[in-house]
Amino acid sequence: MIANSDAQHSQICVIVLAHNEERRIKTCLDNLPIGRDGVAVHVVVNGSRDRTADIARSYRDVAVHDWEQGGKSRSWNRIMLDTPGIEAECFVFVDGDAEVLPGSIDALCEVLAQPGVNAAAGLPTNGRKVDEYRASMVRDHGLFGDLYALSGDFVRRLRASSLRLPEDLVGDDGLIGALAKTDLGHEREWRNERVMPVVAAGFLCEPVNLDLDSLRMQAKRMRNYSTRHFQNLIISDIMRGEGPAALPKRMVDLYPRYVPGFRPRWDPRFYWFDRQALAQMRHACAA
Repeated sequence: MIANSDAQHSQICVIVLAHNEERRIKTCLDNLPIGRDGVAVHVVVNGSRDRTADIARSYRDVAVHDWEQGGKSRSWNRIMLDTPGIEAECFVFVDGDAEVLPGSIDALCEVLAQPGVNAAAGLPTNGRKVDEYRASMVRDHGLFGDLYALSGDFVRRLRASSLRLPEDLVGDDGLIGALAKTDLGHEREWRNERVMPVVAAGFLCEPVNLDLDSLRMQAKRMRNYSTRHFQNLIISDIMRGEGPAALPKRMVDLYPRYVPGFRPRWDPRFYWFDRQALAQMRHACAA
């Protein structure tokens, strides 16, 4: 269901992707430039079973897309590639649990106005390893899904290319960053400077608490990170080989080819979660 669809044309289009974020979505939306001239805000609620969509609908100048089927990459495809009228010169993507700091959206869009820049990345501003993450993003021109932006020109060329994110891809940001750096081409076209980290753009993440529910959520997040690690190995092989035109509709379709050769990383931080992720991937192969 889509509300406020008359606000789909703008200079800046902010896309909030939210799954079961009733606890954080108000904080997220309260820190966006809702109602500002030239800015359209869309909330994509994917597969949620809570009040995320109802809370988002309470904002007058927010368009809400409430889709029963979950999956962040699937929902990214639907809003960016399949929904008519989503047009802008700067597309900003925000996770529904992120708190965007003042001035960040404008800072991202200003950097995108530079020639040859396809994507701009906001940086985390809290967390136990925030300094390490910020340094690595600046060094490697990294991109986090919590806050990033794509130029309108890049999005138009992406749409014309017929490329899509695999619908079961864990984490859209890794592949989007790669496509931005290769300019939708083969990995040999990789240019880090096509993705620019923006130190003036930042976001706050919800800190991890030590209560049982938070620890369960963190364990699930770590299993997802492990699945993402192995999926990224597959994506990298495709990008180095046939190129992005060979990306599958579903990552699971390639598991039989790749998963038998995968092994858990020996690093104790990842080993157990890698084992769980690989077990799930093998089960998906047999399904």
